Amino acid sequence: MKFEIRWVLLFFVVGALGLGVRGQDASEKLPPSIRTTGEAVVTAPPDRARLDVGVTTQAADSKSAVAQNAQKLEATLSRLRTLLGAGADIKTVSYSLQPNYRYPQGGGEPTITGYTATNIVRVTLDDLTKVGSAIDAATQAGANRIHQLQFTVKDERPLEAQALREAAIRARQKAEALATALGVRITRVLHVSESSPVVVPVRDVAFARAEVASTPIEPGTIEVRASVTVSVEIAP
Repeated sequence: MKFEIRWVLLFFVVGALGLGVRGQDASEKLPPSIRTTGEAVVTAPPDRARLDVGVTTQAADSKSAVAQNAQKLEATLSRLRTLLGAGADIKTVSYSLQPNYRYPQGGGEPTITGYTATNIVRVTLDDLTKVGSAIDAATQAGANRIHQLQFTVKDERPLEAQALREAAIRARQKAEALATALGVRITRVLHVSESSPVVVPVRDVAFARAEVASTPIEPGTIEVRASVTVSVEIAP
């Protein structure tokens, strides 16, 4: 019995040593390499705007809140279509109707004092010169919320491709600089990975109401950010 146990233990020891040797051989086969990361930011002027316009109304009962909201929103949409044309890109993005509560100071059950209705529509404009006029038209017609103004681009793909190219070039340049400093040369590319390009639109653009002239708007620029990591084999 003791003889069998010694053979079993010997078998496991030899197996473990074999695994260690194989692991060492596998690591020795990996070629010497340099790994670098390049980042790039590409900017471009926007060619599209998204404007979220809303109407919020309050009334003692839900029916009145809904009716008042519908009346003001219809007037707002009519004014926007007159400005932008019958084919204007306008769609509803959110609608809510909720009660308003009054909470007793000494505690207890709250009581409903009225209702608030909110309807928000998104207007998409490809003519950025009309953004200020659209804000003015909406607010003059009864809209009392400019929920969000966002500038972006219609087609992001060319900017994404440019950002990736520039990030890859910078990663390669870093690898070449390191290789030169170390006195080695790059023989081939082993691996390339990239993070999906991120488009950063211009959001929440500030604007000031104008009594006579159109509301002034400054679109700014769009940013597209990309990152590329490159591993290259090196040799003496």
